[in-house]
Amino acid sequence: MNDCVFCKIINNNIPSYKIYEDEEHLAFLDAFPSSKGQVLVVLKKHSSYIFDLNDKEYSELFLRSRKIAKAIDNSFKPIRTCIVVEGFMVDHVHVRLHPCYEKHLSFEKIPEPTKEEFVAIADKIKSFL
Repeated sequence: MNDCVFCKIINNNIPSYKIYEDEEHLAFLDAFPSSKGQVLVVLKKHSSYIFDLNDKEYSELFLRSRKIAKAIDNSFKPIRTCIVVEGFMVDHVHVRLHPCYEKHLSFEKIPEPTKEEFVAIADKIKSFL
């Protein structure tokens, strides 16, 4: 997809703060987080609808998401890390891992982290993978 922002990130045409990468998946810090440590987990293969994935792709996406969520939990000690899959903001299958530090899920944006803060957050999560 030429105009897909996630495909551009996957192809290194747009910079990102990568957390995890393998042949089929990429996880990176959300550029517009609602909470500290919010991560997006995407399939490298462009697909628009999560329920069109085959069983292996679907399962592997959620297994990678769990692994990264546990690293977020160990890094920042949120009450829990929630998982959000909605698919409207960017038309590319993705899982948003949303660390919650209060007992409600907020989708209000926090002040955008500085480059240094993004690097520190990414490094902290990666240290638990």
